Amino acid sequence: MGSIAEPTELIDRFLKQSVLGETPKTALLRFGKETAKLLWDSVSRETVQWLRNCHFGFFELDCLLIHGSTVSVSDELTPQTPPWQMLDRLQRVQANHLFCGRSGQVFEYQLQAGSVNSSVTTLESKQPVQTITAPKRRVVGVGNVGREPGKATYTLYSPYSDRLEFKTVYYGNKKGFGN
Repeated sequence: MGSIAEPTELIDRFLKQSVLGETPKTALLRFGKETAKLLWDSVSRETVQWLRNCHFGFFELDCLLIHGSTVSVSDELTPQTPPWQMLDRLQRVQANHLFCGRSGQVFEYQLQAGSVNSSVTTLESKQPVQTITAPKRRVVGVGNVGREPGKATYTLYSPYSDRLEFKTVYYGNKKGFGN
């Protein structure tokens, strides 16, 4: 994103590129040109520059907070994601807790501890068996603000007690906390 060009010019330039695993045309269809312009008009150029310099995610203790997944910002993990794919995303960074926000959903996806034995057999030989073990791990959808008007969902986590809690806040006409 440039700091001088008009948003419509940037959007047209964006349409010619492929960014973050999602085609630009798909992204614009999903979020709309008006949303991109509103975002452009709402965020200062200094903030844009700051965001460009931010890290991809935050890794603290054995927890990774990231927008998409360890594969891509646009990778959307949900409760329907297959277990092998979740394990792959966790194994890439050796995190036991992956907090992701791309789907906008609040969920807890637990992978129990276990192991996988594998070997390769060819016509000429058989390779020795390799065992890969993985501890208990989980992927957590952290929620969103604004996908459903008047409702914000979020996640609280304490790494010291391993306590996970999902919260909902209603704003606008129906204000307050709920479960």
